[in-house]
Amino acid sequence: MNPARILIVDDHPVNIELARFVLSAGGFAIEVAADADQALARISDSRPDLVLMDIQMPGTDGLALTQRLKQDPATQGIVVVAFTAYAMKGDEARLRAAGCDGYIAKPIQVASFAATVRALLPQAAAAAGPGLTDAAPPAPAGPQA
Repeated sequence: MNPARILIVDDHPVNIELARFVLSAGGFAIEVAADADQALARISDSRPDLVLMDIQMPGTDGLALTQRLKQDPATQGIVVVAFTAYAMKGDEARLRAAGCDGYIAKPIQVASFAATVRALLPQAAAAAGPGLTDAAPPAPAGPQA
């Protein structure tokens, strides 16, 4: 089976590299995009199973891009997970109301990040990767853009 395809959309190279390293080690196929335009091109080219969406980006922000994806019948089935430093009370509910299917706070918990992402995948894509049992979501941490 092919590995689950994850698109990381983030404008901070350090965030991208850490997430890419951990998820690649977890058996995922990773693509990256630094902004909404790159994300749309990647989604059009290779339809990921899940998008890790930074919310605060220059230009089109992650919420606007998520809403666009969820309104388009061709992309509305893609799982979009808010990947953000917004960890204040009420932020997760606000992000889900805007169309995000899940929420992962930054900075990531390296030990459980791949398992957390796997738990958010559609069942068929999750089954494609190695089985991991640590699927507890990470605890919210301090701000990081």
